[in-house]
Amino acid sequence: MTTAHLVDNLIERQLQQWPLARDNYAALEHVALRAVTLSGSEVILQHNPARRRSSAARVDAASLAERPCFLCRENQPDEQEHIAWRETYKIQINPYPIFPRHLTIASLSHTPQLLFPPERLNHLLDLAEELPEWVLFYNGPRAGASAPDHMHFQAACAGYMPLPEQALNPALWPEQALLESTDDGFIGFTRQLGRPLFLIRCERKELAGFYLARLQLAMRMALDHEPEPMQNLLCWQTGEYTNVAVLPRVKHRPDCFGEETGQMLLSPGAVDMAGLWCIARQTDFDALTAERIQSLYDELCPDNAAIAAIVDKFYQT
Repeated sequence: MTTAHLVDNLIERQLQQWPLARDNYAALEHVALRAVTLSGSEVILQHNPARRRSSAARVDAASLAERPCFLCRENQPDEQEHIAWRETYKIQINPYPIFPRHLTIASLSHTPQLLFPPERLNHLLDLAEELPEWVLFYNGPRAGASAPDHMHFQAACAGYMPLPEQALNPALWPEQALLESTDDGFIGFTRQLGRPLFLIRCERKELAGFYLARLQLAMRMALDHEPEPMQNLLCWQTGEYTNVAVLPRVKHRPDCFGEETGQMLLSPGAVDMAGLWCIARQTDFDALTAERIQSLYDELCPDNAAIAAIVDKFYQT
């Protein structure tokens, strides 16, 4: 049985047998949505109060050391099942979903959220190939991860985050937008969607992995980020193509982050960067405008000089 079929069966079982998950997925059908237009493309706002624990999570070293890790088996509910993947990861449904089908793919061992050793890049590409109806995504440890102490990816059913479809618009990738191309694919850069975006699109998964590894090294060198660059990644299949969107970051949370008067409880990760803003508080949901979202993207992402440095380092690798 394929990984995709095993996941389908897992979801069906869990929604039948686990009341917490069943109730939270049912509640998701009633969340409020609102669309705004940003740089000619659509951004979706989702008012999802159940995500408050993730948005407000304390991720400093002291707080992480004090709380039990919710991705470790011994701290999870008895009802939560998993599928083992390559004896390295466990695939589980996320009990606090953003999407009608939402997975967490966590390391079986408690190890930091990092894409290194390098084979984890290949794990991301392989998972996307085995789950062709899903979008895999990764939050860097300082770029949206609420569990930076435990390595994990997540996956969303395709069609709910605007960016994957928007990024494949051929108009974004004229010759001058490409950093490198072959008959098998390309890596390119654009800001036309309102935030800096590197896109890798290749027929050969191996070429996608090669470009991705080079970009990771270039970002580390240019932004002086160790042990890995601040970033959000999305990876998905379309037909024979492997697609990887890399959204570089320079900041974990915006200056307005907080729960006090005048602040906003926003801790953007890959989903928000991909154009689906998951917002826990009604006041923040009501207050966000296209202009405010653009200002948040501008605050969180590298400026033109930093991007130029990344591109320069890419050509040196």
